Order: sequence, then structure tokens, then C-alpha cells
Amino acid sequence: MLGTYQYQKFPYRTPPELQTVGITRRQVIIVGAGPVGLAAAIDCKLQGLDVLVLDDDDTVSVGSRGLCYAKRTLEILDRLGVADAVRNKGVEWNVGRTFFRKDEVFNFNLLPAADHKHPGMVNLQQYYLEEFLVQRATELGVELRWKNRVTAVEQESEFATLHIETADGNYALQAAWLVACDGARSPLRQMLGLEVEGQVFMDRFLIADVLMKADFPAERWFWFDPPFHPNQSVLLHREADHVWRIDFQLGWDANPVEERKPENVIPRIKAMLGDDREFELEWVSVYTFQCRRMEKFRHGRVLFAGDAAHQVSPFGARGANSGIQDADNLVWKLKLVINGAAPENLLDSYSEERVFAADENLLNSTRSTDFITPKSTVSKCFRNAVLELAQAHAFARKLVNSGRLSVPSILKTSSLNTPDSAVFAGQLQLGAAAEDGPVACQGTPSYLLELLQHYFYGLYFCADASKIPAETLAGFAALKKLRIPVHTLIISATPAKRGDYQILHDVKGVLAERYDARLAEHASYYLLRPDQHLAARWRQFELEKVLAALGRATSSMEGHGHAIAITA
Repeated sequence: MLGTYQYQKFPYRTPPELQTVGITRRQVIIVGAGPVGLAAAIDCKLQGLDVLVLDDDDTVSVGSRGLCYAKRTLEILDRLGVADAVRNKGVEWNVGRTFFRKDEVFNFNLLPAADHKHPGMVNLQQYYLEEFLVQRATELGVELRWKNRVTAVEQESEFATLHIETADGNYALQAAWLVACDGARSPLRQMLGLEVEGQVFMDRFLIADVLMKADFPAERWFWFDPPFHPNQSVLLHREADHVWRIDFQLGWDANPVEERKPENVIPRIKAMLGDDREFELEWVSVYTFQCRRMEKFRHGRVLFAGDAAHQVSPFGARGANSGIQDADNLVWKLKLVINGAAPENLLDSYSEERVFAADENLLNSTRSTDFITPKSTVSKCFRNAVLELAQAHAFARKLVNSGRLSVPSILKTSSLNTPDSAVFAGQLQLGAAAEDGPVACQGTPSYLLELLQHYFYGLYFCADASKIPAETLAGFAALKKLRIPVHTLIISATPAKRGDYQILHDVKGVLAERYDARLAEHASYYLLRPDQHLAARWRQFELEKVLAALGRATSSMEGHGHAIAITA
């Protein structure tokens, strides 16, 4: 009927260490070539770090697995060079609908406002995302070692030693920094005797990837107690290649082995789609919810990311999205530490910030799970009453929870933030990921985030760039000469040209509104980290305040430390 994905095998090559004497030390070794490990490896390479990836397999993940990639993740993938491939192959969507029995009771739009480059979500099977990431990593020259299994790890003060098994023999490597992206069962975590703590929910769910031609819209549909699967829940998503993801709640007593058998899966799908709908099964799996995390994500020279560090239920698309954001948070900090531009304790902020984000994801995931799978008669009555009220009453719609979908965590408690000294209105908060919006650069249309790479940036909002004081421009020049440079982008309400600076025209005034720049009062200045999170902001530019904030954002507070050293 329709084609299915063709899995390719990546080539195993004999490690050169098997023919050498002594032990090689690498700056960064990443264990695990899933989406998180590959994203981290690409980012390391783009930032000039020596990086090596080890994986005990030689292909992409089997089955669709991670499926929904949120707007913030697309923005990160854009910087890594794979967003176009993901969007071209995937299914874009913004609207989700929730049904109770036969009736729609609630719907939402992930991107109600216009003027964003990326949609709210793209659905794409994980094997495609991994394939695109492998292609990009290979294009950049990242060293990927397939069928290299880590069997032991030992830590010293200056490095970690890995013992690795291959078909041609065993060898060892030293890593100045080791990034564990080896999944929920994380052999590295077990080798170091570390634990994950949290909750395993007493329920089972069936995933069926179904190959079929259907004219359903590209939306997320979620049913509570539908007539085709009474007293349980069902989720429907569209994927690439005419594949549809269907999740059936089964209950804790369901037998996972029996439920995976086609003779048991097919009748469930026919009850949902009708006997006349032709389809084929592409992939089937049974899973349980887990909401758990490690106590901290940094352990000496080893840093944990993705499912190795934290696990959430799949409803809400928080797994791969939060893992890729882990990598985005980590790599710029690794670069500064490795290059001697920031102290090692900057890496403690990785654990601090991403534990905060994980707790937020775990809380939302747990609440979703409690609503989807009520554990008592009273809870179920409350849930059903909310769903009935939601059809007619707006207040009840806020209580409906079929999986709060992934949004980037606002790192509002981060020790790297400089507290506001003025009042800022609008949705953008300190510690949040930067807001995007359309700009014109020398007449060429673009988006702000397209122009941000892996540096600290200053955004200087003004009404007219031709009237910027010479003293302010001198301050921008000084910031660019720092050991950790700050690149200032001038965002003007009116078109302007200056021979000495690139001017971005806020063509619709969207950015000034989203950043609450208040151009009639002052020219506002915003300091963005390399991961595009807002570290500080002021109603007017003052060089000393920016230097202090940069010192804080790089854990170099004493005399602003490494950050303000001027480069030669």
C-alpha cells in the first residue's frame, strides 16, 4: 500500500587506539547517539570543541518513539542546521482537540500569534530526526564510533576513563568531560552507582504506528472515554509518510506481551477507524509512565542529559524536547570552561537550571497522568465532571489536562540571572528563551533568532539608529573585544544604515512589543546567553552594568573574573 522506513546500518570502523600505545584524552566524549547526544555533538563541533560520540548500536532508533518537536526545539535545531530537514519531512501543526465520549469539549492553538518563523509543533518519527542529525554531524566532521560499547568508567580529578568493547578488541579513552546521553536505563549511571528517583504509574499504554491514507487534519486529537474504547483514553497524531500514531490506554492489568500481538491490536484500531479503512501496522509497543530524575545532573567530570537524567510520560512531548534543551544549556558552558574563559563551577549551573526545568516537566507530566488515569472513583468523577462542564464553561477548560504540551522552562531562579532594576511588562520574563520576530537586515527579510549563533548577544532597541550616542557605540565596541565577547545587535523602529554597525529593522514593531522596549522613554538593552535565554535587561545601556551581568552569567563574579578580560 505505502512504503515504510528503510533502516540503514552505519559503518563500524576499527578504533585507532587498538593500534597505538598509551591512552588518548579527548576534550568531550558523548555516550549515546540518540537525538540528545547527536545535538550535543553537533553543537560542540560548531563551537570548536574536540568531540567524540560512542554508541553501542549502528542504526537509528526502531519505531517512531519521540514524535513531537516543539517550537523552541525547532529554534535550537535551526542553529544546529537541521530544522529545515525536519520541517520539510515532518507534519506541522498548532491545533489540538480534546473529546469526551463523542463530543469536542476543548481545543487549543499552540501559536495563536503570528510573526514566528517556526510552528508550534512538528511531528516526525524519531528515526528521521536521528538520520538528519547523523547526516549533519558527519557533514561537520564529528567522529561517530558505532558498535563501541562502554563497559566501565572511572573518575579522576582531571578526567574520566572509559573502557570500551568492540568486535576487534577492547581499548580505553580519557575524557576531560564525559556527557552521558545513553537513555533511560543509562549504563553509565549504573556504573557510577547513581540512582533516579520518582514515580512509576500503574497503567499501561499501547502505541500503534499505523500506515494508512486518511484525510484527518494535521491536529492532535485526544479522547476521554470514547465509544470505540470505553473507560479509557486514546490519542491520535499524524506523522510523515502517511503514518498515524495511535495511543490506547490499556490499564495496569493488561498483559504487555499479549497486547502487542497483531491479532489483539488490529481489532482495537478497526473499532476506532471502522472496518472499511485499510491500514497496516508499522510498529507496536507497550509502555508505562515514569516520572523520575537524578538528584543532580553533574557528577564530577560526568554530566547527564536527556532520559539518562530525567524521564517523563510521553503525553506533553517533554522527553526529547527537554533533552535537546539540556544539550543547548550545557555545550556553551563546556566551551567556556574548556577554553579557560570561565571557572568549572559554571557547569554546576547546568545541573541547577536543568534540574529546575526537569522538576517543572515532572510536575506537569504527573498532573497530566493523574488527570488521564484517575486512581479512584472520586477522582474519575471529578475528571468527568470537568470534561462535561468544559463544553459550555471557559473556567472548566483550564482544568482539562490531556497533556500540557512542552514549552521551554523559564529559568527565573537561576543564579546566572541579574535581577531586574526596572519594571518590564509583557510575557518575556528574565530567564526565558528569547522571543522571535521578523526583521529586515539591509532590506533582506529575516527573523531575529536566525541571526543569533553561539555567542552572548546584546539587543539594543532604539527608535532611530542614526541617533545613537558615540559613547554608547564605544561601549558596544568594548563588549565585542572581551575574552567572552558580547555581540550587540541594534534593533531600530525605523530603517537605518550605519557603516560601522549592522542595523536590524523591526519591520512590524513586533519585537519592541514582545520585549517591552518602550522606545519613547529610553533605548533598552537586553543581554542574551549563547542558548538565547535572557540573562539581564535595562531601560538604558550602561557598560559597567552589562559587564557585571556578563560576569554573573558566566559564574565569574569576583572582579567579573574571566569574562571581562580584553582579547589581544
